[in-house]
Amino acid sequence: MPIENANVQNTKVQYLKKANKTASSDAVSVTETVQNILNDIEQGGEDTARDYAQKFDKYTGNINLTEAEIARASEQVPTQLKKDIAFAYSNVKKFAETQKSTMQDVQCEIIDGLVAGQKCLPMQAAGCYVPGGRYSHIASAIMTVTTAKVAGCENIAICSPPRPDIGIAPAIIYAAHLCGANQILAIGGVQAVAAMAFGLFGMPKANILVGPGNQFVAEAKRILFGRVGIDMFAGPTDSLILADKTADPMIVAADLVGQAEHGYNSPVWLVTDDSHLAERVMQLVPELIDDLPEINRDNARKAWADYAEIMLCDNREIMAQMADEYAPEHLSVQAQDTDWWLGRLKCYGSLFLGEETTVAFGDKASGPNHVLPTSRAARYTGGLSVHKFMKIVTWQRSTREASKSVAEATARISRLEGMEAHARTADIRLAKYFPDETFDLIGTQE
Repeated sequence: MPIENANVQNTKVQYLKKANKTASSDAVSVTETVQNILNDIEQGGEDTARDYAQKFDKYTGNINLTEAEIARASEQVPTQLKKDIAFAYSNVKKFAETQKSTMQDVQCEIIDGLVAGQKCLPMQAAGCYVPGGRYSHIASAIMTVTTAKVAGCENIAICSPPRPDIGIAPAIIYAAHLCGANQILAIGGVQAVAAMAFGLFGMPKANILVGPGNQFVAEAKRILFGRVGIDMFAGPTDSLILADKTADPMIVAADLVGQAEHGYNSPVWLVTDDSHLAERVMQLVPELIDDLPEINRDNARKAWADYAEIMLCDNREIMAQMADEYAPEHLSVQAQDTDWWLGRLKCYGSLFLGEETTVAFGDKASGPNHVLPTSRAARYTGGLSVHKFMKIVTWQRSTREASKSVAEATARISRLEGMEAHARTADIRLAKYFPDETFDLIGTQE
């Protein structure tokens, strides 16, 4: 029996499984803690950041890795893993280069003699956070550094949490170096975000901070937003699967479990119009979770128990409406007529069409970026891309004759707004360029 019903445009959606919690209901207030750490590091500089690194990372080694340390770490990476990293790097680089090709410097003549345009300029310094605690996020190094490099950033630094008395996982170091990082720092958490933002340990101050992290890292980026740019406000990763009667229930179940292992509060959702599929998936998921290694099992079990949902809809249009409402970070379609879904769906971070694709492919190696909007942010933004590392700026130039009509309009609008000094910047040009002409620079307020 359904736990709860929901109305989508007057059509009922049956919840065969309803979440007990949401990311917001389980949120931990970390703002004060993070703000205090940021304040301490901004005032105390590198010494304070190093103190926090020793306290939280339990690491006393070199923070800014030398070329010799990078080379030694790279030697530890197995040959096959190097090949896999190179494969993923090539795919991400190719997709990022294709994205960049869509950005162009342009100009147009607005009126005779007045030309305006835009330029696409890369940011000078990017700071990339690469998680390295429980899981070593090799792919995050590839996704963030490669994209910044293709954009044309002059300096790219990465920070990754070191393991006590060991340092950063060698594969992360190798991947970051291969993809073009200028500096690799063994430091994690809020202290890493602060180091990049404030320009510590030989780094220039970052213009933008990117990359996934825990709630403390996310909060640090949120607090610093405005002083620096950030990729997005990040919450727990989430995934939604749209499946019809043609879907393979084992693959659907495996994909749900594959994303639930991210964290205890990572929502996974199944939306379907086939009750038999839904029932079979509900049977399979606990079995697949039980078969995981212990380190992965706990997260997946909690996420499935508390955050997962299964929804039964009348038809595929209602399924699409539910997907747009949830605006998931990852959206998978395991249903007939993928072209229809591609044209219909509107709100998602990244879309995976057909069972031949899966979120894990996007997470690791297929090309499109895996740093994506969570917590329904896909309603208004996409994921990390070359565009995030670039600024679209504008320029204009004018002949004196073309400036006449613009100056007249500017003077009158400014005075109507009560901005007399603005108006006079127009007046002075008209007086200089056209001394023999008379202009109505007051206008009326009819």
